[in-house]
Amino acid sequence: MLRLRCSILTHLLSSRPPTSPVSPLHRLLSAAVSPNPASAFAVDDYLVRTCGLTRAQALKASAKLSHLKSPSKPDAVLAFLAGLGLSAADVAAVVAKDPQLLCAKVEETLVPNVAELTGLDLSPSEIARLLSLGPDRFRCRSIVSKLQYCLPLFGSSENLFRALKSGSVLSSDHERVVKPNVAFLRECGLGACDIVKLYVLTPSPLNISTERLRTAVACVEGLGVSRGSPMFRHALQAVAFLNEEKITTKVEHLKETFRWSDAEVGIAVSKAPSLLTKNKESLQRRSEFLISELGLEPAYVAYRPAMLTYSLEGRIRPRYYVVKFLKENGLLKRDPSYFTVFKESEKAFKKMFIHPHKEAAPHLEKDYDAACKGEVPTNFRFT
Repeated sequence: MLRLRCSILTHLLSSRPPTSPVSPLHRLLSAAVSPNPASAFAVDDYLVRTCGLTRAQALKASAKLSHLKSPSKPDAVLAFLAGLGLSAADVAAVVAKDPQLLCAKVEETLVPNVAELTGLDLSPSEIARLLSLGPDRFRCRSIVSKLQYCLPLFGSSENLFRALKSGSVLSSDHERVVKPNVAFLRECGLGACDIVKLYVLTPSPLNISTERLRTAVACVEGLGVSRGSPMFRHALQAVAFLNEEKITTKVEHLKETFRWSDAEVGIAVSKAPSLLTKNKESLQRRSEFLISELGLEPAYVAYRPAMLTYSLEGRIRPRYYVVKFLKENGLLKRDPSYFTVFKESEKAFKKMFIHPHKEAAPHLEKDYDAACKGEVPTNFRFT
């Protein structure tokens, strides 16, 4: 290990011009070569002065490193990180995220991991990025076998890195849980793209037992969503963590709230499975606005349930205000479909309902933008 450290340190230190400023990381590496055994080792001071953490970060991190009595292990790890090309700022971020990385075994774990990841065609910069995204996983030898499985599944290292930002992909139990679940979902007709989208969720349906996943698939089919449907993945995501009793309760609540028949609630859920994840208050407010205030028929909403997934205050109400304003001022030749009004993108909505009326209603776009932020402009206060 000493030879490895000295090799890295010699390269790093000799490559710096003599006249250049001495960075905190450079001072760290110099100290790693010639430590002063007589000095008392204070973990929190080490984290601040050597690793670049703030005092608050060091206080939090030091609780996990209280067993350290000398800087020998952290010095070796920091020299290793520098050899990977991590800057002082990168090192500080990694240590703050996972202080126990400073206790990792360099020659037994970190160096072999780098060698084997290089064998998976990951570049040095990609390996450094991987370590930054998941330092806790990097200090485990199992990271190599997990990446051997994940890289082909995700299609590219870039896709995997994006997933690592949003979920704990590498912390899953691959052999006993993930691999059997992926195989089962492939049997259900899901492609790699859809499986990956399920994998990066937190929590992820791929992390439940295969038996429970089979039950969830049966439940999805019972709701009228077939395995070949574009909504299958979304329905599986919605019910994976619900038991049969909860699903039944939610379906009954949807029927009562929107005055739907059994057939209509089945149609709505099959088209928008995420309705099963909405809370009661949210659904009640949408029912009161769309059915009671706008006067839409329950069947109309059931066949267009996407309306129920849009923001009520940030999208539905402001657009309704615009249409009502245009109608009351004789600026619309015919009544538009509210589904069209609500489903269009922001750009398309403005192009269809705001921009054509700039001369007749120059304030309209400003009022609409204000309404989207929760305000109700004077022009939208109807009697």
